[in-house]
Amino acid sequence: MHVPARVVGPVAAVVTVLIWSSFIVIARQSAQHGLTALDMALARIVGASLVLLPLGWWLARRKPATASFGGLSPLPARTTVLVGFFGGLLYALLAYAGFFYAPATHAAVLMPGSLPLWTALLAAVVLREHLSPARLTGLALLVFGDLMVGGVSLLQAFDGGQVWRGDLLFMTAACCWATYSVLARKFALDPVRATVAITVFAFLAYVPAYLVAVATGLVNSGLGVAPAREWIFQGLFQGVGSVVVAGITFTQMIRHYGPVRSTMITALVPALSALGAVWLLDEPLHWNLLLGLGLVTLGIVAGVGGWRRGASGR
Repeated sequence: MHVPARVVGPVAAVVTVLIWSSFIVIARQSAQHGLTALDMALARIVGASLVLLPLGWWLARRKPATASFGGLSPLPARTTVLVGFFGGLLYALLAYAGFFYAPATHAAVLMPGSLPLWTALLAAVVLREHLSPARLTGLALLVFGDLMVGGVSLLQAFDGGQVWRGDLLFMTAACCWATYSVLARKFALDPVRATVAITVFAFLAYVPAYLVAVATGLVNSGLGVAPAREWIFQGLFQGVGSVVVAGITFTQMIRHYGPVRSTMITALVPALSALGAVWLLDEPLHWNLLLGLGLVTLGIVAGVGGWRRGASGR
C-alpha cells in the first residue's frame, strides 16, 4: 500500500519524538521497580537483537567481503567493535545507571543537552569541522543549561547528595553516543548497517558476561524476581522501540525534513521528557531545572541555525 510522503514524514517525526521522550520517563520508572541497570541493558540489547541479528545475517550474506563476527555484522570487525562499544554497550550501561541516582527531569535536560555539545566538540577535533559564531553561541547556552542542573546537584554532594552521580552518568552516556555519531560520520556508515553492528557487538560482548556474572553471584539481578511481563515490556520498548523503530523513523524523518529541521524537531524532547516526568512520576520541576531546560532548548535551536548558515555558505 502506497503511503504519501507528506504523511510518512510527520508520522515518523511524531513517533521518534514520542519514543525518545518516553525512553527517559520509562527508564526512570523502571529503575524504581525491581530491575537493575544491568537488567535494563540486557532487556534493551536482547530485544533489539531479536530483530537486528537476523537482519545482520541477511545483510552480511549479501556483502560477505565486509562482514564480521561470524557473519552477523555487516561491517568489518574493527568498525563493529568501535561503534558497538560506544554506541551499543557503554551508552546503555551508563544511561541506565544514571536513572538510579538522578530523576528523569535531570536526564531530560542533561542527555539531550549534552549530546549536541559533545558531538560538536568531537566533530571539531576528529572531523575538523568549523565552529561558527552561531554554533558557539548555541554550545555556550548548552553549557549554561547543563550547569544549572548539574552544578546545583554537585553543590548538594557536600551534604551527602547522590544526584550528581546520575548527572555525571547522563553526560558521559551522551558523550558515548556522540562518539558513535562522529565515528559513523567519519566512516560514512549506512544507518541501518551501523545500528545492526552496534547491536551485534553489544549482544556478543554483554549477554554472555551478564549471564556468567549472575550465575556466579557477582552481580545482583532481577532475573527470577521481576515478573515476565516486565521483561517483555522492557525488551519491546527499550530494544525494539528505542533501538529499531526509533532508528528507522529518525532516518525517515531526516529523509523528509533534512538534518537541520529534524534536529529542531527533536529539540522538543527535553521539554516533553521533563513534563512527562512531572506528570507521570510526580517529580518536582525546580527553578534551576526550568531555566536549564530553556537554555538547552535555545542552545539546540541556535546551534542548528548556525549549522544551517554555515552549510549554505560552502
